[in-house]
Amino acid sequence: MFYPFLGFSLGLSAGLAPGPLLALVIQRTLRYGAMSGLRIAIAPLLTDLPIVVLSLMVISRLPAFYLHIMMGLGGLFVLWLAVEAWLETGESLEEATTPPQAQQDLLRGMMVNFLNPHPYLFWGAVGAPLVVQAWKQSPWQAVGFITMFYLLLVGSKVILALVLGRFRNMPPWIYRRAMQLSALLLFGAGIFMLYSAWLGVA
Repeated sequence: MFYPFLGFSLGLSAGLAPGPLLALVIQRTLRYGAMSGLRIAIAPLLTDLPIVVLSLMVISRLPAFYLHIMMGLGGLFVLWLAVEAWLETGESLEEATTPPQAQQDLLRGMMVNFLNPHPYLFWGAVGAPLVVQAWKQSPWQAVGFITMFYLLLVGSKVILALVLGRFRNMPPWIYRRAMQLSALLLFGAGIFMLYSAWLGVA
């Protein structure tokens, strides 16, 4: 049971760690409801298979410089999302009753996840070696690790979206403040990514 428990711990910490995807889940849930946040939350299930393959075959062989460039591009994209979210804070909740199409939410979540180098670093340095070790012990240990990791990685964000979705009936002024806070979270994530990229290439 060691590797499934390890997957549980790593998945929970990754799922609740502050970052661009978590901030986007919060912002879209407050703006458009739980279903919009849920679609963002499942982005890792759609993007991580190619990320794992790229981590093992390509990313691990690239100089760190390219990861920092990716971080910078991701930071710019998240900053664009932050500006867009901030511009929406002046609108009332009634103006946001028409949710975006599912494809739009999924595309945003996938873009944020693809341009964030942390999944590549995790699978290249931690996840893949652990899966190989677990498989040598027992295939079920490897399956248990991956299952528990994604159950907690995605599940924690899903629960957050469901909880926040209940707060959309808040008074208008509280709603606007919550929207502003969610936009600031996105802005902070974008600035952190840009700063990390700058430190890497400076």
